[in-house]
Amino acid sequence: MGTLNPGATFIYERVDGVTYAREVGADPRTRVEVGWDYDERTSDGRPLHEHMQDDKMWGEIRRMSRTNPTLQSELERVIMLYHLIKEDNKIAHHRV
Repeated sequence: MGTLNPGATFIYERVDGVTYAREVGADPRTRVEVGWDYDERTSDGRPLHEHMQDDKMWGEIRRMSRTNPTLQSELERVIMLYHLIKEDNKIAHHRV
């Protein structure tokens, strides 16, 4: 446990996402960092876990489209629309 004494009773404190431990009765300045909040986010601000779930879903869609002609057709349309928008960003949506 590093500089903490095994078997001792500790007080745990959390400040600005950092968890500290110190022995009961010890000077608060002797506390030791023992953990940190971990909420990594992607560049679009979403939690990393949510981003990974989306990637997993799109992977499953691609795999399923190999054996499902309807899904394959729709996926091809989405990919085409994506490339058109990415190239000139002038695609307008018209209701049918």
